[in-house]
Amino acid sequence: MIIAADHTARGALDVRGITGAMANRYDLLDRLVTALARPGVDGVLATPDVVEDLLLLGALDDKVVIGSMNRAGLQGARFEIDDRFTAYDSATIARMGLDGGKMLCRIEPEDPATAPTLEACAQAVTELAGHGLMAMIEPFLCQRAQGKVVNDLSTAAVVKSVAIASALGATSAYTWLKLPVVDAMEQVIAATTLPTLILGGDPTTATAQIHDSWAKALALPGVRGLVVGRSLLYPPDGDVAAAVDAAVALL
Repeated sequence: MIIAADHTARGALDVRGITGAMANRYDLLDRLVTALARPGVDGVLATPDVVEDLLLLGALDDKVVIGSMNRAGLQGARFEIDDRFTAYDSATIARMGLDGGKMLCRIEPEDPATAPTLEACAQAVTELAGHGLMAMIEPFLCQRAQGKVVNDLSTAAVVKSVAIASALGATSAYTWLKLPVVDAMEQVIAATTLPTLILGGDPTTATAQIHDSWAKALALPGVRGLVVGRSLLYPPDGDVAAAVDAAVALL
């Protein structure tokens, strides 16, 4: 299981009521160190600032580290779909000895910025593969509703996003997918032969319901594990270790 800490830069937490807590970097790091020390946690997915803090704290020894690459698509901005790569690049990921790079790939058919984002993701996949490193793609079909970019989590939309993401880059030899749990998840997983990781659910959803959805997804062929952030770092009862252990037990 990978702990995700790459969402703070987007301002995506405002609607969750967790912004104040995550704005405290010292508290976030404390929670990350606790999570990373639990058995069954393989590593972290994060932006360079978080990775470097954790390196200085000695929390990443013998851990998998995936660098978050594109951070320009700020939530609520008019340029949200123009999600340029403003964090890690492939050369830095290779030079630092990280294990791979993650890219968010939002596809909005009516927004012309989608094409450059797809091109940037494809280039990153090719470059990472050239270093023999994982490219983790998180694809979403999306649309604008009342001025906001909204991900389409219907089964058909996720299947289509999987097909698009799978073909990005000059090779798929090192490509992994990071996907949400949706209805008819078996159809989603049947749409690709690439190894897949399940991303964390809505932190406002009941824990038992989230765990049930993860367990069902993890039973499908091709699903290799979980990449979870807020649901485990900020559990309702505040017990990070217990939340992580419960998720690890599903594996």
